[in-house]
Amino acid sequence: QVQLVESGGGLVQAGGHLRLSCVASGGTFTSYGMGWFRQTPGKEREFVAFIRATGDRTYYTDSVKGRFTISRDNAKNTINLQMNSLKPEDTAVYYCAADGRFHTYTLWYRNAREFEYWGQGTQVTVSS
Repeated sequence: QVQLVESGGGLVQAGGHLRLSCVASGGTFTSYGMGWFRQTPGKEREFVAFIRATGDRTYYTDSVKGRFTISRDNAKNTINLQMNSLKPEDTAVYYCAADGRFHTYTLWYRNAREFEYWGQGTQVTVSS
């Protein structure tokens, strides 16, 4: 069983930056692909970014490319999401997710239902 704990959310003005962190425990961290999703009231959880277990590849949704960077520190069982040039539309609860299973299709990481473990979420609010 893997436990994920996010931190780093808060209130920031448009154009500002935040750094989210997610610490994992209870599993073999290097076996898990790790992702960030976000959710606003009344909407489904949305893919933001993903990093492979090996750390050699990263993927982003189009709306955050060039502004957000996902990274992992396997020595600290941690992933981070550096968010720059924040926009009001980035306002959401951000969730960290992990999954170590085999998936049969290439873009599985964009689907929240494919992740087995989730954190409790951290609120990010960007004011205009």
